Amino acid sequence: MSEILLTTLNARYIHAAFGLRYLMANLGELQERAAIQEFDINQRPLEIVEAILQHSPRIVGFGVYIWNVTLTSEVIAVLKRLRPEIIIILGGPEVSHEIAGQPIVEMADHVITGEADIKFAEVCRALLCSEPGVSKPAKIIVSELPTLDSLAFPYSLYSDHDLAHRVLYVEASRGCPFTCEFCLSSLDVPVRAVPLEPFLEELGRLLERGARQFKFVDRTFNLNLNTSRAILEFFLAHWRDGLFVHFEMVPDRLPEQIREVIARFPAGALQFEVGIQTFDEATSRNISRRQNLVKLEDNIRYLREKTGVHIHADLIVGLPGEDMASFGRGFDRLVALGPQEIQVGILKRLRGTPIVRHDLEWGMVYGPQPPYEILRNKLLDFSSLQRMRRFARLWDLVANSGNFALTTPLIWTASENDESAPSPFVEFLRLTDWMVVRLGRLHSIARAALAENLFLFLTSERLLPREQVVEALERDWHGGVRREKLSFLEPAEEKKPASRAMPSQPKRQARHLV
Repeated sequence: MSEILLTTLNARYIHAAFGLRYLMANLGELQERAAIQEFDINQRPLEIVEAILQHSPRIVGFGVYIWNVTLTSEVIAVLKRLRPEIIIILGGPEVSHEIAGQPIVEMADHVITGEADIKFAEVCRALLCSEPGVSKPAKIIVSELPTLDSLAFPYSLYSDHDLAHRVLYVEASRGCPFTCEFCLSSLDVPVRAVPLEPFLEELGRLLERGARQFKFVDRTFNLNLNTSRAILEFFLAHWRDGLFVHFEMVPDRLPEQIREVIARFPAGALQFEVGIQTFDEATSRNISRRQNLVKLEDNIRYLREKTGVHIHADLIVGLPGEDMASFGRGFDRLVALGPQEIQVGILKRLRGTPIVRHDLEWGMVYGPQPPYEILRNKLLDFSSLQRMRRFARLWDLVANSGNFALTTPLIWTASENDESAPSPFVEFLRLTDWMVVRLGRLHSIARAALAENLFLFLTSERLLPREQVVEALERDWHGGVRREKLSFLEPAEEKKPASRAMPSQPKRQARHLV
């Protein structure tokens, strides 16, 4: 039995709930009366409720995010039907802004807005206190920003199972100095750093326990260059085989003293998530985004040419002021820089972000339900945005997956009939439209089927030489240590025609015929 249960629905099982562990670490004397139980959004609400009730909790604290708010609402509704006396406390970004009218807030007993590391413990103490005269907390509780040097670190709460099977989240700072209007981090000022030496000691203990993958949640890891260098030097000094560290970085800030340290890491040991979002300067001004594009491009070229860093670069479709052509030019510019992955994201209207100030001028219309993606604006109609959603999906399957590293550039390689170098954006959008017409979908496509359709497009639509396409596809295919052949590349006389006779009964029903 646990009187206090901390829980959330993660986007995937592999994710470990960082926020819950911070709350638990700072419960003080209540920690022995509390437990953490994580779920994921692929689990059924009734199964989640059953697991929660097995703890017989008096208080259940839910972390609520854009990806889990709908399912969490279902879970809470059932909990309140079965055990209305359980006290439900909500926290997280989805319930920290624009609270009025949210169904999940109406069902809850209390909502803590902002960073609740300390405030959650205070609320639990008040609720569990039986002494007369202790006032009960209000429904909506605004949490003051905690000073990070006053917080207990959560890292000892990662279990051995977590270390072996899940991504470990760590943070050296909170907040962001930038004011990008689409991002909740623009509301988090000032930037606050954790005490560096104790933090490095915590990382050392995790490494000693066998941790090998670390994902920093800092929004601007390379903002403080002394801290950035100290952390990078720490990982170099404590190098282990299989070590992998993920950072989010400011793309136009990479001075020589940081470059030198980065270059000393083995290939594949570091991943930098680089938020570019747009190359269009007018659009950048619209969303209050500041970045030096010349320095940005120079830094990415350096990382690709002089280091083994894996670069994951972000662009956003649907920003106010950017049309399809402008986005395409930015996409081509980014492709030329050669990052290993380009994340094409669709603009979301996160609760509390000032992006809403553009709604009237740019005709911004968003979906009413999470994830609140843009449906249309003055420059991109609904049909165009649907094409871009399909573009993003196929780009993930083909380019970002790494399964077609050699084949992907052929999609925009100049053919004999091309007078100029084709646009990667235009050609990949053409492939997307062609695939949708041919298959009617961009989901549930086996890798072999995807390879076959790439072969057909490149040879029949792009008119590339068959030998060139076959060589790239086969090298990609067997690069994954696959032994089976791509059957569609075999000579026609060697193929065995597949039987297309309709069975007398469907497979499931036929199994019952004994």
